[in-house]
Amino acid sequence: MRIALFEPEIAGNVGAVLRLGACMGASVDLIEPMGFAWDDRRVRRVAMDYIDHVAIVRHAGFEAFRDTVATQRLVLFTTKATQSAYDFQFQADDVLLFGKESGGVPQTVAQACDARVRIPSKPEVRSFNLAMSAALALGEALRQTATLPG
Repeated sequence: MRIALFEPEIAGNVGAVLRLGACMGASVDLIEPMGFAWDDRRVRRVAMDYIDHVAIVRHAGFEAFRDTVATQRLVLFTTKATQSAYDFQFQADDVLLFGKESGGVPQTVAQACDARVRIPSKPEVRSFNLAMSAALALGEALRQTATLPG
């Protein structure tokens, strides 16, 4: 299982997702450009020493990323989807894609995905924080595929 972040904008969110990946055994793909300068010290502040326990792959853009994961199913988490992530059937080698904090992904990226799902929430709020979304999604995907660590 992999977590992919499309053009993430907040270093703290990336650090939290790296820690999540380390704890749950999921690699993390970062699709550039990012909204901050990659600084190990800044990201490490949130990820702490967990950053040493997660596989991180940086990609120059979406096409380079898509080429890398071409044989895997790409599942986009978006507030625009109608299907709940809890009604979706995950596979153990899925790539869970999350858009940038300020605006998700462009339509061309959404169309390139194999599936689009949402995390249900109350209608009067916009969305979860990026790191929280990744945690909810990864937890459910690993549970469904019986690949939770430990």
